[in-house]
Amino acid sequence: MPEAKVTVNIGPGKDITLSAGKIAKLANGSCVIRQGDTTVLSAACSGDAKPGQDFFPLQVDYREKYSAAGRFPGGYIKREGRPSDKEILICRMADRPIRPLFPEGFFDEVQVSGLLLSADGENEGDVLSILGASCSLCLSDLPFQGPIGALRVGCINGEFVANPTYTEMKDSTMELIYAGLPDKVIMIEGDCKEVPEATLVAAMRFANEIVKKQVEAQLELMKLAGRPKKTPELHLVPQEINDGILAICGEKLEAACTVPGKEARLIALDELKTAAREGLKDKFVPELGEEGFDQVMNMGFDKLVEVTIRRAILEKGFRPDGRGVEDIRPLSAEVGVLPVVHGSGLFTRGETQALVITTLGGPQDAQEGDSIYNHNPTRKFYLHYNFPNYSVGEVGRISGPGRREIGHGNLAERSLRQVIPADFPYTVRCVSEIMSSNGSTSMASVCGGSLSLMDAGVPITSPVVGISCGLVTDDNGKELILTDIIGAEDHYGDMDFKVCGTTKGITGFQLDLKLPGVSIDTLARAMEQNKRARAKILDVITGCIPAPRAELSPNAPQMATMKINPDKIGALIGTGGKNIKEITESTGSQVNIEDDGTVTILARNKAVLDEVKRKVESYTCEAEIGKIYRGLVKSVKDFGAFVEILPGQEGLLHISEMANYRVREVSDICKEGDHVTVKVIDIDRTGKIRLSRKAALEDLDKEEAGK
Repeated sequence: MPEAKVTVNIGPGKDITLSAGKIAKLANGSCVIRQGDTTVLSAACSGDAKPGQDFFPLQVDYREKYSAAGRFPGGYIKREGRPSDKEILICRMADRPIRPLFPEGFFDEVQVSGLLLSADGENEGDVLSILGASCSLCLSDLPFQGPIGALRVGCINGEFVANPTYTEMKDSTMELIYAGLPDKVIMIEGDCKEVPEATLVAAMRFANEIVKKQVEAQLELMKLAGRPKKTPELHLVPQEINDGILAICGEKLEAACTVPGKEARLIALDELKTAAREGLKDKFVPELGEEGFDQVMNMGFDKLVEVTIRRAILEKGFRPDGRGVEDIRPLSAEVGVLPVVHGSGLFTRGETQALVITTLGGPQDAQEGDSIYNHNPTRKFYLHYNFPNYSVGEVGRISGPGRREIGHGNLAERSLRQVIPADFPYTVRCVSEIMSSNGSTSMASVCGGSLSLMDAGVPITSPVVGISCGLVTDDNGKELILTDIIGAEDHYGDMDFKVCGTTKGITGFQLDLKLPGVSIDTLARAMEQNKRARAKILDVITGCIPAPRAELSPNAPQMATMKINPDKIGALIGTGGKNIKEITESTGSQVNIEDDGTVTILARNKAVLDEVKRKVESYTCEAEIGKIYRGLVKSVKDFGAFVEILPGQEGLLHISEMANYRVREVSDICKEGDHVTVKVIDIDRTGKIRLSRKAALEDLDKEEAGK
């Protein structure tokens, strides 16, 4: 098949080219997406469903290779290893909008791979990979119900910009990653500098118009290079199984679905499921086999629970834990819950609980960027999220952070980052330890993060709080937005829409959908409902701690910034780093030196900080006329002695200035290696320093007499 290309314009001077038929021809579908000189390949492949499988095993991957930017990987092994956090976050963003667009019961293995082929340093590959995932699936023979469009929206000087460059984003007050069908949103994610809800809604409407163009372009490319769609094998539950489960469980199912406590509800549902299985196995196991029966039994029971919960919510307004539509679960907030640490906050919302710990450090503790581009900024604020097995009462393998943990941590981090002053000199790390989970632990991490930061004395401009809204719909167009969804409402509902913000506006957001899109108007209503809920949570947070503590935690390290003459940087560092090494090792402190002469010191307490400052000054300060110094005699001559009053700075102590009487021999006053008190009485044009012991002693005597 010859190469086919289409181009779509998304703004002034911004064209995206979609092409197919040239590379990766053995994949079910593949395409190349290009904007500027940034190029991304996307390839979609499939495999048969595994026996007994009862879910859709979609896998989305994205990789950035250093070769794309004309660079070598760092380290000893010159090859890329495991995916970076950035790559994982892009995988998640590409996964979420395409997953709802496969038919129910389609369990074939599907893998979509994105590969950054060329990176121009200005146009990011992330949104191109989302667009590429849609395009490759549309070109394939897989039953993908797209296409979708995807783009980044920035707001620069009050104007929305589609796919802004790296340079343009520096001036943006918003980063919105948007993916959807025409007039329907499927996924949004991003952060804002406290913008009002109306601005975010307007940004989505702007993005929607670009999406329409992108969808048209993909449909055109499908006509030129698309494969015929195959009829998929759908794994649906036989109606006899559904009828049998309903006959056994009956009205007991709604009662079990609305048990208030998570653990009690799961026990009640497990008992009903076991009863249904026992009642049906003799009839269906001979026909379906043990594995086949388990598959359809699990699917059928889960679907029936979903229908029951959704009906109870829509028809009776009855949520599983008995709350009203906009009710928030019981809230509590505490600070200072741990000793030793620099700051701690414990936030509880119903059965969801996050303990967040704040640690303060120096510039050397900043997180280096992991982008392949040359502009790898360091992060002076970062948040790590941990979701241990005990938080859901389970056992399991303990390993490093997974995709979910990285994603949740990133959302909480970018939501809180907006309120940390840019000139705050400390590096700040928050660690969110989820103590128990029943819905929206990332939002609990945001609330606990605000508590912890204020407890540590970090001068955040305003507390940030977050809450999630859900959605339940039916085939007749009825929809109900739920505030503060629990795990069951997330699992069986249609939406998980997380929004974080301050009293001024939104700082972070993320949308997950199980539906193939919702209207922007629905999201606008959800944001207003979310805003009302945030106000209630904010009252609890400020009731616990109204503002950041006036001083940093006494357990936190002390930091100071000094300015030295850039010409003195070499003197401070010393030959082979001798001087700076002596300072850091003897005091256990961090000393960071910038090219402009800015010296940042991080010490464990004030006494050590003062000692480090004294040492830095001793290596970098310059002699001052009229100032008294305690110097070291470096050499002795007939006419006087050369005394080092500052590191690398010597002056002449003439024999006539050694005492207020006639000195016959220099050795009568001092010898090499002695320490003497001297006063600088002159510095000539060439920098030569004249010293006087006589004048120093006279000044000291006058000072003593005046006491």
